[in-house]
Order: sequence, then C-alpha cells, then structure tokens
Amino acid sequence: MEMARGNRLPSACPQDRGWTEAGLVTYTENYSAAMQGTGATIVKVLRGTKPADIPFEQPASSFKLIINTRTAKALDITVPPALLALADEVIE
Repeated sequence: MEMARGNRLPSACPQDRGWTEAGLVTYTENYSAAMQGTGATIVKVLRGTKPADIPFEQPASSFKLIINTRTAKALDITVPPALLALADEVIE
C-alpha cells in the first residue's frame, strides 16, 4: 500500500474496510456470511452428524464493494455515480 500511495497508483484491496481505508476499492467475499454457513456445518458435526452424511452446499455468501472516495480524490480519479450507487459502502 505504501508503494501505491507514494506513486499515486490506484489499488484494489484484498480484504475489508480496514484495507480500503488505505486504498481505493475492495471487492471481496462477505466473510461474515461465509462463516455463518461454516458455523452451521460445525454445529451439525458437534451434534453427532457424520461429516460424510452432510450434503455439500454451495456457499450462499455474497460479495461486498467498498469504494474510498477520499483516495479517489487524492488520485484525481472520478468515480462514476453509477458505480457509487452499486457500492455496499462508500468511505468519504
């Protein structure tokens, strides 16, 4: 991140809000939703269900788009209003 900021390069961040505050944009899996599904499977195993008897489930997690307009302004980048409207969170 330091190199990107020092060279005024936009950066896509690999994780959640904490990373986006240092970069421009994050588009990542909603880890909270993913962990809820994992927790439900763990509960089944702890209650005695054999792992082989638990059907495979496609993860139902969603993705989050976080845009840092403060960084966009510092890099002289105009974020289209349509993209801002799609964002789950906008850091100003």
